[in-house]
Amino acid sequence: MQETIPLNSIHTEDEAPINKGHFKMIITAGMGFFTDAYDLFIIGVVTAILSPLWHLSPYQIGLLNGASLLSAAFGAILFGALSDRFGRKKLYGSEIIIMVIGAIASACAGNFISLLIARTILGFGIGGDYPTSAVIAAEGANRKNRGFIVLLVFAMQALGLIVGPLIAALLLSLHIPHDMLWRIMLGLGAIFSFYVYFLRRKLKESKRFLALENAPIEVGCAASYYAGYRSKKNAHARRKRTLGKHYKKLIGTAGSWFCLDVALYGNGVSSMLILNTLAPHASILKHTLTAMLVFIAFAAPGYALSACLVDKIGRKRLQTIGFIMMTLCYLSIACLSNIAAHPAIFTLLFGLSFLFINFGPNATTFLIPAEIFPTSIRASAHGFSAAMGKLGAFIGALSLPILSASLGLPFMFIIVALFCILGLACTFLVPEMKQQALKQT
Repeated sequence: MQETIPLNSIHTEDEAPINKGHFKMIITAGMGFFTDAYDLFIIGVVTAILSPLWHLSPYQIGLLNGASLLSAAFGAILFGALSDRFGRKKLYGSEIIIMVIGAIASACAGNFISLLIARTILGFGIGGDYPTSAVIAAEGANRKNRGFIVLLVFAMQALGLIVGPLIAALLLSLHIPHDMLWRIMLGLGAIFSFYVYFLRRKLKESKRFLALENAPIEVGCAASYYAGYRSKKNAHARRKRTLGKHYKKLIGTAGSWFCLDVALYGNGVSSMLILNTLAPHASILKHTLTAMLVFIAFAAPGYALSACLVDKIGRKRLQTIGFIMMTLCYLSIACLSNIAAHPAIFTLLFGLSFLFINFGPNATTFLIPAEIFPTSIRASAHGFSAAMGKLGAFIGALSLPILSASLGLPFMFIIVALFCILGLACTFLVPEMKQQALKQT
């Protein structure tokens, strides 16, 4: 039988100062995003290695880059719905097991088809991590520091994006045969995921979810048994009734996330191809180190700034600033007559775009859906929003390398800028939640 949680205990949790429990939750939830980032972005290095080994076409590279992103959309929807139905804790950790299976299968793949299937399995687990981790972090945070806490969880992604290239660079420098090298890179994701599983099984169920499920129990002792029997059914009915009421918010969160991820994952996964255009004779090791340095110099500070300032600036304003600056950076790159002839200018503009991706919509699209919906549909709404983001990521990862190869980098950046403008428009559909308590019902 589930523990009964009075609503005043939720208020106490909302007003409590930030403490050790919050930081334990940040590490536990955030390590999943570390692993997610490693698994999603290491494929860019792997496909660069595999391309000459397996004679991959641009379409095959695009599919490998994007397979896990598309399956992540289905994982986000399913795990979000199940988390609202059965609880956050019951599902938390099962998505990690799927990631372990996918990572091991990826490392053991013998051909293009088997690797594609393995990456699809991996992506399904990664998708499930988005709504579960975001909602657990948001519901376990206090009101004053909620943005800071949730975005610290998300900022663990930055660590994965630094460690991934570092590991890749180390392995490349050891001159390990390439037919073994890519398997080691993919297999390491299973080790990271396995560790995260044991961390997550120790987390307690969200008080907000328990209060929602057990709300009828508090009507009186005489009806407690009947109310307890009806609680899950009533909660499920509430989810059905309220989801349709929030369609404008869903358009705002899902639409902005979709537009962001077209740019983020298209450029991120395609970074090796972009660097190859700028320096076609450089080695994979040099490209990997260059990409890592650009990330450390520009993107990593964006993660830190967003976590530190989101509770002061506000979510909506931060997302607006980010989309505007991304648009300006991409249009400026597109205006360069010959990108290869201006590597310094390109690197500066490309780096600034990554700064405002992370000091902007990459952070806020993860945070906002975990705040603006009531507890009964919070995970489902976040899962749907994340799914639309991953659909955009799949489109970006699949199409942008092809557009870049066929029409050139300037045209690709014009397309990306247009998606940023659409993301900006969607931002105006979401409310501001700075310093506000989460809605319970």
